[in-house]
Amino acid sequence: MAERVDGPALDEVVTFTSDLIRIDTTNRGGGDCRERPAAEYAAARLAEAGIEPTLLERTKGRTNVVARIEGTDPSADGLLLHGHLDVVPAAAADWSVHPFSGEIRDGVVWGRGAVDMKNMDAMILAVLRGWARQGVRPRRDIVVAFTADEEASAEDGSGFLADEHPALFEGCTEGISESGAFTFHDGGGRRIYPIAAGERGTAWLKLTARGRAGHGSKVNRDNAVTRLAGAIARIGAHEWPLRLTPTVRAALTELAALYGIETDLTDVDALLEKLGPAAALVEPTLRNSANPTMLDAGYKINVIPGEAVAYVDGRYMPGGEDEFRSTLDRLTGPDVDWEFHHREVALQSPVDSATFAGMRAAVEEFAPEGHVVPFCMSGGTDAKQFSRLGITGYGFTPLKLPDGYDYAAMFHGVDERVPVEALHFGVRVLDRFLRTA
Repeated sequence: MAERVDGPALDEVVTFTSDLIRIDTTNRGGGDCRERPAAEYAAARLAEAGIEPTLLERTKGRTNVVARIEGTDPSADGLLLHGHLDVVPAAAADWSVHPFSGEIRDGVVWGRGAVDMKNMDAMILAVLRGWARQGVRPRRDIVVAFTADEEASAEDGSGFLADEHPALFEGCTEGISESGAFTFHDGGGRRIYPIAAGERGTAWLKLTARGRAGHGSKVNRDNAVTRLAGAIARIGAHEWPLRLTPTVRAALTELAALYGIETDLTDVDALLEKLGPAAALVEPTLRNSANPTMLDAGYKINVIPGEAVAYVDGRYMPGGEDEFRSTLDRLTGPDVDWEFHHREVALQSPVDSATFAGMRAAVEEFAPEGHVVPFCMSGGTDAKQFSRLGITGYGFTPLKLPDGYDYAAMFHGVDERVPVEALHFGVRVLDRFLRTA
């Protein structure tokens, strides 16, 4: 199929990525983020293309943008394209360039959000504006959502939209968003393009140990800090059992076929060893996990506090929540209580769907040397909240990346950046997929 993207779209995706990076939408999780300037920027680019945007807020300044492009087939199910506008914090002193400069240097766009995920926001805008210039209409309705608050609880973003404005997404049965269709170099010359068809569930936990407050010089068998430390140590040392979901099975099967290896799922460790570096695509999603991340106890060195608190980043596989809960009950024991600080569902999407096949075909057209495989994301996205509306989610932000570019390190890392050619590839692939979806 011949390339259809017009030249201005390739220029615009770079400009829009840089412009959005320069709009500081840092989300520290305390409610002080203001996505509105970025939302107004995206809304203005849509309006210029004749696409009517709706701006929505749960909290002042935490702005979301939603728009619908009507398809030619009213009977077809709608497709949701969504990207978040907020980013995680960045310390300028640690960076080679200022994280909110949006600098374009040596064919690379630098700054916080270059990969997570203002690049995809820019791709969506560039494709839709290109369609407007060319008079293109998709077959199915396409709903675009640029969301707030994804880097925290999503309560002001996709959660708010799904709960309070479901009518805006009427007819949508599938959605695509971040973290998929990027180049993974296996070190042996193969280029793999994993497309996400699942996410582990989010289980951020608060642990609380209570005991008897007292003087630090006295014997205290009811020390809250000691009790908490014991629970944290048990959680950190726990080895979770293997749990193979259909998505992970499909990933292992396709990777094994790519390397000419017999698929023996009775000995996954041996299979992973044979896959070499490509095993990294599945290793984080073979099991539940729980990592202690924060501790809070005491106020003076010679005072034993009556309470100690810790936070744990837990993730569970689709179908693994019951196991996760019962395991935490056992590991925390009778002296430490735990509760969900934030919880979201695990997701699993079919890899034999027409939509997955369409994404595969779009990547293979512009990267014929590539090998598309499904995978499950270890973390989570706004697809969790939109799943409340019955929308099946996929991770599809196409990027053709050079060897040596550490894609995973760009997420929440220092010197986040994206090559201009990767953005061009993304626009071409996204355009191809959406025209045929």
